Order: sequence, then C-alpha cells, then structure tokens
Amino acid sequence: MSESPDRTPLPRTFFDRPVLEVAPDLLGRTLVRNSNAGRIELRLTEVEAYAGAIDPGSHAFRGRTARNAVMFGPPGHAYVYFTYGMWHCLNLVCGPEGHASGVLLRAGEIIVGADQARTRRLSARYDTELAKGPARLATALDVALALNGTDTCAGPDSPLSLLTGTPPPAEQVRSGPRTGVGGDGAPHPWRFWIDAEPTVSPYRAHVPRKRTS
Repeated sequence: MSESPDRTPLPRTFFDRPVLEVAPDLLGRTLVRNSNAGRIELRLTEVEAYAGAIDPGSHAFRGRTARNAVMFGPPGHAYVYFTYGMWHCLNLVCGPEGHASGVLLRAGEIIVGADQARTRRLSARYDTELAKGPARLATALDVALALNGTDTCAGPDSPLSLLTGTPPPAEQVRSGPRTGVGGDGAPHPWRFWIDAEPTVSPYRAHVPRKRTS
C-alpha cells in the first residue's frame, strides 16, 4: 500500500447502520487481532452481507437460537461460528440491536504480523493466500469460538478491533452473488470486494449436498 492507513478506531455508530451500507464500507479497513502471541493487522479486501430475517442465506433467518444470539445484540460485536466440523468464520454484527444482521469477513491482506500468521497457515504458498477465504482468515488470526461476542469497539486492548484504514475509491469496489449461498438468497449481489486484489477468494456457486442412503 502506498499510503499509511488511518489509525483511528471505528466507533460503534459505524456498525449501527443497515448491513448493505456497512459491508462495502468495511473494505480497506484494518482489522486488529491482539493475543498473547502478538499483534496481527489485516486490511479487509472481501466481505459478504447477511440481512437476518429478510435473508434466507442468514443464520438468523428463522429467528434467534443459542448459536446466533450474538447477532441480535449490540452492533460492533464479533459473531464467530464453527462450520463443517473443522473451520471457524468471523462476522461483524451491525444494524440496530434486536435486528440481526452481520458481515462475514471473507478475505484480507495481512499488513502486520505475517510471520505469526504463517505459523498457522503452513499450507499457504504465498502471503496473499494467508487470509484468502473466511476459514483461512480466521485460522491466520487465531479466531475461534472463545471470541464469539467480543466487543470490537471496546478499545485498543480488545482481542479484536477495527481501525479506519484506507478505504478504496468507489470505482474499485465490486459486488456479486455470495459464495456458496443457495436457495432464494442465491441471487443477492451482497458479496463485495476490491477489484484486482490478489487476496480476494474465488467465487464458487452453491452446490447442493448429496444425500447418502
């Protein structure tokens, strides 16, 4: 990156907006992960919006459960879930409290702490692959269920926080269908990414699971 990113923390009001406003506005922002192992900073390059009760692709479409309860809470908190029995994914809750919506963090460029991330992503051939996809991003940043509900607006000592970073020009933002989402939610162009970024993950359409007899 040619210019230094803005170090100003994103306030809770940033997240207290409709999900389709927050999602593209997260591109270029800096996600900070603090842990005992050190500090990692990641520039967000790809995200997906999930709009709760009006979105068949959302975990909250059928209402509140123990798993998705964080999505109904205050904006600016992290929603972490476990999927396929092996991967974690990191989301940011947005919109007014009680109206579940969130943004899945799909990919990013690690700008601080790449050495630390490489120890968790041994299969990555290049640094552009360290956080290329939501499961890889969570793995690189050591994000697991223990961080579910983390308040990213709690201050610089929070395990997860967001800085203003360097948002891309509007003409560099692209949108299209979300990866792997089927059914009525498949056509929604709610995946957003920065054009020509090598860290952005490839699009994959939904493939129905085959039932075993």
